[in-house]
Amino acid sequence: MWKSKPDKPSEPHADPAARAAPDAAHGPDETAALLDDLQRQVAELTKARDEAQDAYTRVLADYSNSQRRAGSNEQQAREQGIRGVLLSVMPVVDHFDLALCQDPDKASAKHVIDGVAMIKDELLRALTAHGIGLVRPGRNDAFDPNRHEAVVQQSAEGVEPGHVVATLRIGYTLNDRVVRPAQVSVAPAVGG
Repeated sequence: MWKSKPDKPSEPHADPAARAAPDAAHGPDETAALLDDLQRQVAELTKARDEAQDAYTRVLADYSNSQRRAGSNEQQAREQGIRGVLLSVMPVVDHFDLALCQDPDKASAKHVIDGVAMIKDELLRALTAHGIGLVRPGRNDAFDPNRHEAVVQQSAEGVEPGHVVATLRIGYTLNDRVVRPAQVSVAPAVGG
């Protein structure tokens, strides 16, 4: 039995110019139509490429501008934060200046100590307004290694083992994160 030759599979990636080449099967009108179709496709692809390139250029420029604005905004926010702290601390410095202008012959030790205590309280209020907190454990508070630094063991009546006897230096937090732990003395563990 005689078999017919199978059709060649279409070749989508074949050279379009080769497909459009005139041969004996195509007449001049068909060849012109194929050339017009190819020219139209080339024009469409060129236009699509140009539009994609323009879009890419715009996105790249937008990204560059946003990076520049973000850097500028970050710098302005940092300066504004520093300005806020400065404005809240300036009255404290003003009170130090007033205290230093006092006549030492007329100021008693009690007046000086009271003045320094008031200035310290004002400074702590200013810091608190900016998210600074104090770590100042009281006597017999549980020792917390995340917030306290034990620098000495000290026995004390009425203080449970492993609890704070005294705060030697207060600690500080910034928005509840420890910046500096409080230094404390701690009652030794039983048998320790």
